[in-house]
Amino acid sequence: MARLPFPFERRSQAFASALAIAAVTLSCSGAAPNLVLTDQVEARRLGADIRVQFTMGADAANRAVMADTDEASKAAAQDAVNARGQVERDVAALELILKRLDYTADIQSLDEFKKQYDEYKKIDDETLDLAVENTNLKAQRLSFTTAQGAVDDFRKALDTLPRLARPADRTRVEALCAQATAAALSIQVIQARHIAESEDQAMTTMEAQMTDADAAARKALAELTRLVPKAGASAVMDATAALDRLKTVNAEIVQLSRRNTNVRSLALALGEKHSLRLKCEAALQALSDSLAQHEFKATK
Repeated sequence: MARLPFPFERRSQAFASALAIAAVTLSCSGAAPNLVLTDQVEARRLGADIRVQFTMGADAANRAVMADTDEASKAAAQDAVNARGQVERDVAALELILKRLDYTADIQSLDEFKKQYDEYKKIDDETLDLAVENTNLKAQRLSFTTAQGAVDDFRKALDTLPRLARPADRTRVEALCAQATAAALSIQVIQARHIAESEDQAMTTMEAQMTDADAAARKALAELTRLVPKAGASAVMDATAALDRLKTVNAEIVQLSRRNTNVRSLALALGEKHSLRLKCEAALQALSDSLAQHEFKATK
């Protein structure tokens, strides 16, 4: 058989020598493989991954709160839940290693994180549940679409009335149309404030204002019915139908706005949840510092 090239032969001999040395080292250490060194490396890896996953989960939860569609909000919320699951798996694995290594200070730091994280998860769950409902966002869309359409139809119907009125009644008809239009527009303006409001009492006041505006518009329509000739009767009916649609959608908007899930989730994210996040991050920093103090060493 032909001999292998000389350089390859020397490399093979060197590799065999390295294996022999490694075997002697392992036999002298009394452990195969070196479990302490392996545990130390894995502990640091898990500690680092916990921080990464915690940050990813917190950021995903914030995206869920700020998302402008149901799909984006749900996807971000799922990302947050997935990251939290990885945090919990890493914590469980790290706890076993730290106990095996008998790292008392590290265990205390991990326990402090677990304590803060348990509280964080409760608020995070509430925040995500609220965020994915998107009731304020849905109310806003209804205000910008269905409600806006009803107001546009209302104004369009009223715009035809002054020219149909008798000359003696034209000024009064114009004034009544303007009053009715202003009342409908005020409902729409109050809707925007209601959607953004977080206080129940303030919302109750706004709802009373919208009820008064609807009543004012209907009062104007009733007087217009008496003033305009038969040729304008259909326009008054169209205006009344549009006002009825506005009232129906406004009730839906108020109901969604009352749930206030986007406002409440944002308040949680910026308030109590943010405070707990800082406490969790402080505990993780303490854990990282504690893990970094241990030297990598083999079992003797």
